[in-house]
Amino acid sequence: MTGGGAHTASPAPAGEAPAPWRDAVCLADVERLAAAELPADVRDFVGGGSGAELTLAANRAALDRIHLLPRVLRDVSGCRSSATLLGRPVSMPVAVAPMGYHRLVHPDGESAGARAAARAGIPFTAAMLSSRPVERIAEAGADTWFQLYWLRDREKTLGLVRRAEEAGCTALVLTADVPWMGRRLRDVRNRFALPAEVTAAHLSASDGATAHRGGSAGSALAAHTGEAFSPAVSWADMERLRAFTRLPLVVKGVLDPADARRAEECGADAVVVSNHGGRQLDGAVPSIDALPAVRRAVGTGCQVLLDSGIRSGLDVLKALALGADGVLLGRPVLWGLAAGGAAGVEHVLRLLATELHTALGLAGCARVTDAARLGTAGAPERPRRTATGHEESDHR
Repeated sequence: MTGGGAHTASPAPAGEAPAPWRDAVCLADVERLAAAELPADVRDFVGGGSGAELTLAANRAALDRIHLLPRVLRDVSGCRSSATLLGRPVSMPVAVAPMGYHRLVHPDGESAGARAAARAGIPFTAAMLSSRPVERIAEAGADTWFQLYWLRDREKTLGLVRRAEEAGCTALVLTADVPWMGRRLRDVRNRFALPAEVTAAHLSASDGATAHRGGSAGSALAAHTGEAFSPAVSWADMERLRAFTRLPLVVKGVLDPADARRAEECGADAVVVSNHGGRQLDGAVPSIDALPAVRRAVGTGCQVLLDSGIRSGLDVLKALALGADGVLLGRPVLWGLAAGGAAGVEHVLRLLATELHTALGLAGCARVTDAARLGTAGAPERPRRTATGHEESDHR
């Protein structure tokens, strides 16, 4: 995938019947197609949030209220959306977010999404709770990041780090906002449990057995993570992890600037400003609202990424304008996977790239880095440094 160019509908290969997803012109179209493919309980698992889903809704509302101040008479004839994430080139400042159990929505699971990411030229994050092993995911050829939760069994956690290194992963993503799973009422009502054919590929059968037990106890996945994840994880554990591996380390789930600064001091190469897509603390601040202060809190040597609610290339541009170096894309990848397997995910990423290229040019940005100089309205104030070193506001 290149950094620019207009989107056209993906033609069906010769002899193959047209697929509905090929006519999708935005990610919302793909979401509707995926909803028609998925069982109701899986649809709820993918789309739901915690509690009353206040933060889930607030993520979208916060992004929608941000407006950009485009610049004019800027030569954008060579507009490019290419960027650098964790020191490696990418076609656009986007990585696929860690999400568990892709085989719930398509038999090819994470392998299909990783193939699509490789073709798109962006990183794919293999989740600790993925339904394909990291070795198989890495074979797809994408720049593969590996996500960690801190398990109660510390040696198993560090063993997975070594396994990720040996598989050729290029970064570790420590998810820091899940001492236990948020109370996701859709899953509780559905008594959601994994089907027999979907397993946590990085855990033993006994470690993941609880996730398959439905019944009257509510979400089997919440019970499983309660057994497996350590609520005692601390900054000291992050420091041990930093000393244990040379891979770039990303800390995901940061909203408070003080936590971002502490992560950088402990050796993080990047932080992800994230409320877990509205799936953890209901009532947490929208990620995009927390972004400017986090950006101010860390140095230029620590990249700042954002997730939770990204649904278009315009959303990516808004995040860049408010200080992000890039974003993680979550649920839309699962929508594409449900609607059309690897080709459906490719279509999602192609749409996103087209939208981002269009938005960059119309905002007067020839390069991704130009977005940081755009003004915004409807967002938290983001002071910036002038050439003289003084701060000025571009909240206009």
